[in-house]
Amino acid sequence: MNFSLYIAKRYLRSKSSTNAINIITIIAMFGVIVGTTALFVILSGFSGLRTFSYELLDASDPDIKISAVKGKTFEYTTKIDEELISDVAMKSFAKVVEERVFLKYKDKSHVAYIKGVDTNYTDVVQVDSSLVAGSWIDTDFKNTAVIGNGISYKLSLRIFNLTDPLQIYVPKAGKGLINPNNVFKSINAQIIGVYTGGEDFQNKYVFTELEVAQELLNYEENEISAIEIRLNDPDMVNDVRSRLQESLGATFKVQTKIELNALVYKVINSENFVSYLIFTLIVIIALFNVIGAIIMMIIDKKKNLKTLLALGATLQQIKQVFVLQGFLLSLVGMCIGLFLGIALVVFQQQFNFFMITQNIPYPIEFRLTNLIIVIITIATLGFIAAKIASSRISEDFIES
Repeated sequence: MNFSLYIAKRYLRSKSSTNAINIITIIAMFGVIVGTTALFVILSGFSGLRTFSYELLDASDPDIKISAVKGKTFEYTTKIDEELISDVAMKSFAKVVEERVFLKYKDKSHVAYIKGVDTNYTDVVQVDSSLVAGSWIDTDFKNTAVIGNGISYKLSLRIFNLTDPLQIYVPKAGKGLINPNNVFKSINAQIIGVYTGGEDFQNKYVFTELEVAQELLNYEENEISAIEIRLNDPDMVNDVRSRLQESLGATFKVQTKIELNALVYKVINSENFVSYLIFTLIVIIALFNVIGAIIMMIIDKKKNLKTLLALGATLQQIKQVFVLQGFLLSLVGMCIGLFLGIALVVFQQQFNFFMITQNIPYPIEFRLTNLIIVIITIATLGFIAAKIASSRISEDFIES
């Protein structure tokens, strides 16, 4: 066995002659344990939040969205239809019409967006699986609609209220003089379903049939706002986007889900990185205790070091003893901390100790990448801390 490693393991297991040093060593290891546990749990928590947020986006956004570069609408031509149908990478696609509208229900009002969708829409975006009440748009009945839970709450709107329909207003298009008594065009919609989702999503849309939205906005039969697409393999999204952009030309804007929600993805990733930095700083502070414990151990073992030096041990070997001791101390604390962290993550996944709301547990996810990040972080910082502490050793110090 390596000489330095053998002595380091002996020093780590044995008690010091001074009780204060034993206490400092215990405190140092406790700091590493707490720091490791906190770092792993936080990284697992943000992994869970990231997955949870992405799942919310899956329920509200398509894999790819095609819209016009100029203007709000474009004509859905036979060429576009043939291009989409012939692409084997696509699972389904839907035509949509989207515009800002004014909602009125009894004495309450709210500004939102009407989104007219065709019958394929639920194959593209599975918003129907997010329904908390009622059912999806019924094509057998005229002017039915599905609203977000946030809109329902703000308007105090109940579904299947036949006597008080939701009034949807949109400004009339045109030029010249405006008749103040005839500024808006409106329809009455019967609410048959309420969906939930991300806060912005459930406060934004009133879904209705494509034809109803086109009629309200005075659009032509083939005039739409966008085409939303779902792919067979979401990992192929960038290849399909590039292919569609090339075939459709510069007059169309082809965007992926990540591009549609660039700010959300950037915020999620930035929060994860900032949290890692903050808790790494906490671990660094905890490792100051390791430095202190190793320095105290060096002072306590000063006579032993003189003996080792006299027996032929080199100064480098003696320094290596305390580098390894500090490193092993950090590794032991890291292993205990990881065990506790993994246990907390598993318990949260199984028993839902912490809740976001009454029905939604705090999302947490075990990932091997987080485990590797924590191991590398603690091992690296622990080695640096031990190296700093051992740098105090010199021949003058031992001989004095």
